[in-house]
Amino acid sequence: LSFRMLLFLSLAYLGLVGLLYSILWRAQALDLQLFETPAESGRAGEQLGDHETVQFNFKRKGNPRIDLRLVNATKHCVHAFYYMWYGNKDTDGHYIHWNHRYLPHWNKELAGKYPEGKHTPPGDIGSIFYPELGCYSSGDPVVVERHVQQMRDAGIGVASVSWYPPGRSDEEGTPSDSLLPLLLDLADKHGLKVAIHSEPYKERTPQTFAEDLQYIHRSYSKHPALYKMPRLDHDGIARHLPLVYVYDSYLSSVRDWAEVLQYEGKSSIRGKAYDCIAIGLLVEKSHMSAMVAGGFDGFYTYFASDGFSYGSDTSHWATLAKYAADKGLVFIPSIGPGYDDTKVRPWNARTTKKREDGGYYKRMFVTALEAGATFISITSFNEWHEGTQIEPAIPMTTKTLQYQSYYPYPPHFYLQLTKELSQNIQCSLQHSR
Repeated sequence: LSFRMLLFLSLAYLGLVGLLYSILWRAQALDLQLFETPAESGRAGEQLGDHETVQFNFKRKGNPRIDLRLVNATKHCVHAFYYMWYGNKDTDGHYIHWNHRYLPHWNKELAGKYPEGKHTPPGDIGSIFYPELGCYSSGDPVVVERHVQQMRDAGIGVASVSWYPPGRSDEEGTPSDSLLPLLLDLADKHGLKVAIHSEPYKERTPQTFAEDLQYIHRSYSKHPALYKMPRLDHDGIARHLPLVYVYDSYLSSVRDWAEVLQYEGKSSIRGKAYDCIAIGLLVEKSHMSAMVAGGFDGFYTYFASDGFSYGSDTSHWATLAKYAADKGLVFIPSIGPGYDDTKVRPWNARTTKKREDGGYYKRMFVTALEAGATFISITSFNEWHEGTQIEPAIPMTTKTLQYQSYYPYPPHFYLQLTKELSQNIQCSLQHSR
């Protein structure tokens, strides 16, 4: 071969090697799946319910990673689940949720051993604690502003509000989407962000969830208080998208979620104007792979009763955090000050977790931090029915009832404790960067 021909072949070879290296480096930076691996393709489990599982062939090409380096985690790393489903006679004409009914046991023979009917406020409410603000209304601007201020002062950066689309609600409540603008405006006024916590209304599917996202985009995406997180897309550009928690996401199949949350899905939201950071609920161990196959951006555990589920068992959090990091997902463990829902599920005492004067809350917080979580969610600010609230509670005794309180500590004890704990996680994150 001539010298020129050898030179030409050498340059061509070097150019091809350089091109291949560039492609592989780019793929690694964006976490693109160029080659099949057993963990990301082939037979994946599809969760259909609490027990039944089927198998199907599914190949995940890979969604973009959440780049936590782009997230202002030290300001918005603590989220709290917030409920706007309460009402009273003065504001709403009748009580809402404070009069929660006793939920019957699924075993009819056992059901007859427990109380039935509904609670009768203001003296008898569906909670073992009594709120400092009394039986308030979530439609009262004074109440909502006070809540916003309390969350902000406690070091909470994001209020994750329980949300149903217009015209829908849980069985005990009334539609509350119309209250969201009030919360957003007051949150913006006081420097708090708001995330959506999508509830599982009747006939909710991944497809209707996508329609809900379109409504949220039209109605709220431009509001400065709506919490958004940056995600690196395949083109390497960070897009700021609303973070949406999806409660009971496991009620729909992995296949149906993939159609909406995977880039290659037939009804994919990815790259659309109404795209979001979708955070699924991890209850069972099998949900780990379901989060990846379904196309979720991350997962949370919600339940404040340690050991109630695989996800809420704090001994699994280090494993879950590592799994999420390996898959490019966000892991948001949920902590709480305690759990007692016996005023609405009187047969569920075995799930009760005593508060231990704040000891239970501290342990969950520290465990989440030690597991390497970048975000922590608090269950809850004001879910009074399950006794998980950190909102101020007061001692209260009626002729027939004596409510629990935070005694010997003051009503604001758990807000102050949240402030101290949230400062610890912020310092920890700053030092780890």
